[in-house]
Amino acid sequence: MKFFTFIILLFTTTIFAQDNKKYDTFFEKGNGNQAADYYEAIRYFKLLANDFKTIQIKEMGLTDSGEPLHMVTYNPDGEFNFDKIQKTKAVLFVNNGIHAGEPDGIDASMQFYRDLATGKMKAPKNTVLVCIPVYNIGGALNRNSTTRANQDGPEVYGFRGNARNYDLNRDLIKSDTRNTKSFVEIFQKINADVFIDNHVSNGSDYQYKLTYIMTQHNKLGTVLGNYMNDVMMPALVKDLQNKKIETTPYVDSFKDTPDKGFGQFVDSPRYTTGYTSLFNTIGFVVETHMLKKYAERVKVTYEYMKSTLDFTDANYLKIKELRLKNLEQYQPKKKYTLQWEMDSTKAAKFTFLGYEAGYKKSDATTGNRLYYDRSKPYKKEVPYIKEFKSQKEVVIPSAYIIPRGYWNIIDLLKNNNISFRQFKNDTIIEVESYKIADFKTVSSAYEGHYLHRNTTITSKIVKTAFAKGDYYVPTTQKGVKYLLEAFEPEGVDSFFNWNFFDPILQQKEHYSDYVFEDSAAKILKENPTLKAEFETKKQNDREFAKNAEAQLNWIYKNSIHYEKAHMQYPVYRVL
Repeated sequence: MKFFTFIILLFTTTIFAQDNKKYDTFFEKGNGNQAADYYEAIRYFKLLANDFKTIQIKEMGLTDSGEPLHMVTYNPDGEFNFDKIQKTKAVLFVNNGIHAGEPDGIDASMQFYRDLATGKMKAPKNTVLVCIPVYNIGGALNRNSTTRANQDGPEVYGFRGNARNYDLNRDLIKSDTRNTKSFVEIFQKINADVFIDNHVSNGSDYQYKLTYIMTQHNKLGTVLGNYMNDVMMPALVKDLQNKKIETTPYVDSFKDTPDKGFGQFVDSPRYTTGYTSLFNTIGFVVETHMLKKYAERVKVTYEYMKSTLDFTDANYLKIKELRLKNLEQYQPKKKYTLQWEMDSTKAAKFTFLGYEAGYKKSDATTGNRLYYDRSKPYKKEVPYIKEFKSQKEVVIPSAYIIPRGYWNIIDLLKNNNISFRQFKNDTIIEVESYKIADFKTVSSAYEGHYLHRNTTITSKIVKTAFAKGDYYVPTTQKGVKYLLEAFEPEGVDSFFNWNFFDPILQQKEHYSDYVFEDSAAKILKENPTLKAEFETKKQNDREFAKNAEAQLNWIYKNSIHYEKAHMQYPVYRVL
C-alpha cells in the first residue's frame, strides 16, 4: 500500500513538474544571457492567452515592419472591455522593446504575466495590466550581437532603429511611423492611469542595477505631479529597497562623472512618458544598467513592475481621482508652461552609490580616457536637481481653428482622440493670429526632420474669415495639453518645430526688380506714412541704407503685393 501511494505521489509530482515546465520562458530555459526573439515572445503570450481566461492577446494596428502590434491584457475578472474596466479599476500599461536592443522588459513581462496567471503572484484586485510585448518589431527582427557595443548581454538582441530606421522614442508627438500611430491607438483605447517604458541605460558606471526616470513632476502638473513625486516614487523606492534592490534617478550628469551631480531628465512630448503625461498619466522609464548581467537586469525590471502594480492596486482610487483633478488646472485663460528650465536654486543632496573615477592614457588614441575603478566603490552625497521652473508661458485659449486643408493634422487629432467640429457655414471670428518672427534650424537631419528651435512669434488680434469645413478644436477636453504642445509654435516639440508647417516659410510669389521699381516709387509717393517709415529706417540702419536690393524688398513686403501666407502661422487661437 505504501509503495502504491509512493508511485501515485511520484506520478502526480512528475505531471505537475511537466505542467510547470510548459510555462518556462525562453529566457528561463537558457543560460541567463539569452533573450526571446519577437516570434517566441508572441508565441508565448498566445500560449498563456489560450490556457488562461485571465489573459487576452489582441492584434492592433500595423507597424512599419508590416507586422501588427499586439496588446496583451491581464484581468483576473476576465473582463477586457476598457469602457467597463475604467469605471471600476486602474490600468497599468507596460511598453517593451521600444529600443529592441534593450529587451529586458520583454523577458521580464513574459514571466510577470505567467506568474499572475498561474497564481504564483497575488492577483491585483483593482488594477488591470496591459503590455505591448515588443513595440519596435522591425528592430527586434534585425537581430545581431554587435551594435550595443557598451552592453553586457544578452547574446543576441535587436536594433535601436525600427524598420524605417526611426528611433521610436523620439516619435511620439510627431507620429511619423505606423508604430507610433498604433501605440497611440492602444494608449487612447485603454486610458492608462500609470505607464512604464522598459529600457537599458547607456552612460556612467555605478553600483546600481536599476535606475528610473519619472516623468518630470512640475511638467505633469502640481496635483498629480506632487503625488507622484512626494508619495508614489518614494514608496516604490522603499519597496525595492525591501527587496534588496537599490535604485537611483536616471544619471544625467552635469560633468563627466556622477559625483559632480546630476539632474532630472526632462521628457518633452517626443518621448513616451512626455507624451503620456499630456493626458495626465503617471509615467516611468525603467533604465537597467548596461554593464550589469542580463539575468540581473531582467530580475530588477520584473521587480519594478511588481512594485508599481502593487502600489497602483492599493491606491487606484486616489490615482484616478487626482488624474481628474489634474486636468482642472488646464482651463482657458489660465497659463501653461511651454518651456522649462532647471531650477538651480533648489539643488538637494542625494546619497549616491558610485565608483571612483579617474583618467589615464588611452591605449587606443593619443588622448586620455575616463575609467571607473570597481574596486573602489563609494557612498557619498552628490548634488541633485529635480525641480524645474517655467521659462516660457502662454495663456490657454478656448479653442484653436485649423483650415480644412491641413488634413494631416486632423488625422493626428483623430488618432489622439481629440474632439473637434467643422464650421457648417463661412464665418468671421475674432482670433489671435501668429506670425513666425524667428527660428533656428539644426544643420543635420534628426529623426527624419530638420528640427526648428528657439522659435519666436509675433501676435495680433484680428477678425478673420473662415470657410465652411474649417476645424474648430475646443481646449476644454482631456487632450488640452496635447493641443498646447502641438499648436503653440514656441513649444519644444510643437508641430511647427517638427516641420509640419514649413511651406509657410517659403515665399511663393516674387517680383522682377526692373518691373517693380516703378511700382515701388508709386507706392512711396501714394503712402506718406510708409515713406516716412522707409526714410527713418535708412537713417537708423547703415547697412540697409547702402543696400538698394534690401530697400526694394522692404517696400515690396510692406505693400499690398506681398503674400499674406508667408510666415503666417495657419493655426488660430480663439480667446
